[in-house]
Amino acid sequence: MSHILVCMSYDVRPGTADRPPAPPEGRPAARTVDAPAARPVRTRRDRRRFVELPYRLHAGDPAFVPPLRRDCRRLLDRRRNPFFDYGEVELFTVEARGRVAGRIAAVHNPRHNEVHRARDGFFGLFECADDPAVAGELFDAAAQWLRGRGLRTMLGPVGFTMNDECGLLVDGFGTPPRVLMPYNPDHYPALLERCGLEKAKDLWTWERDSVPLDPRMVRIAEHVQRRNGLSARPVNLRDFDAELARIKRVYDSAWQDNWGFVPMTDAEIDALARRLRRIVDPGLVQLVEAGGEPVAVGLGLPDLNQALPAARGRLATFGVPIGAARLALAARRVDRVRGMLFGVVAEYRRRGLEALLYTRLWEAVAAGGYTGGSIEMGWTLEDNQPIAQSMRAVGCEHAKTYRIYRRDL
Repeated sequence: MSHILVCMSYDVRPGTADRPPAPPEGRPAARTVDAPAARPVRTRRDRRRFVELPYRLHAGDPAFVPPLRRDCRRLLDRRRNPFFDYGEVELFTVEARGRVAGRIAAVHNPRHNEVHRARDGFFGLFECADDPAVAGELFDAAAQWLRGRGLRTMLGPVGFTMNDECGLLVDGFGTPPRVLMPYNPDHYPALLERCGLEKAKDLWTWERDSVPLDPRMVRIAEHVQRRNGLSARPVNLRDFDAELARIKRVYDSAWQDNWGFVPMTDAEIDALARRLRRIVDPGLVQLVEAGGEPVAVGLGLPDLNQALPAARGRLATFGVPIGAARLALAARRVDRVRGMLFGVVAEYRRRGLEALLYTRLWEAVAAGGYTGGSIEMGWTLEDNQPIAQSMRAVGCEHAKTYRIYRRDL
């Protein structure tokens, strides 16, 4: 769960002859004349250039989905993003040849360290030209800022928590990301690895054609429902606040033992729900209850990323809602789904409730006319074998890999 925050632009890669030699393995690139030191974002102009960089870097890339600049600015707004109620962020940019060539956010998340009894820092919002020297400056600046807060490890990318968009795409390039998933070109993993970052954990997404489930799966789902005395229903948007509280109870219980998980604050989940409410299809959000208490939840979203390119990153131009009109028209043609959240509380696991959630989701996909292609599920942790088995059981295949990197400080 997260913001739609990948960002568009044109390539500022130096020529091959201008590139510095590769540094020794595990060490960041040395500074060059063309890569001055990273500097913090301080002024309104600095922040505008920070936001605009990805639009320029990725211009012309058919896999890039330009987010709304409004959402990019909201993420950075200390008054509107609940993360800033408890966390700190420092933004850095590097200029090369008179223009911004890279950006990064250094993130201090005290709640993560309290929950996991750790001293981890994070980085996020990384965007960079294909220049190891620029990348090295960015990671050194973020590391120094985090080190100054007594932190020992840098993890990322996240923006700004594991409940936001997170991970760097390392496998499965060539197709646009689904809604609320990040994007990066294929040279980014090498940049990070040359700067001394290494794998911490991989996150997987799964895909399945939007064709009917095997009838046996449907029969299993019906048996699970009868045997456990369960009811399954779509979310009721007219009772939004109460439904949100039910989903949060399942979410906190089902994910509490997952790697990197930190419960969202009430303010964070309220802010996320307000954003999702604009695009949610009630049929794609299924609650499973036992005796009136929620025990499992499945959350699917229409793939708004199919429509976002029509807005070109802006809802309005000179006050005229041109982008909003284009987006509204394009949204009518959305015919794909991302199944982003599936969880069962601990006491109801290993009873087959996953089959019930998946069956209800596929029924809602068919009823909603989302038959334009594959359904993406996830992300899931690479080493979560029970989830991997259930994905394969419903015909899903591992599609993309997003990596969380780490570097000792």
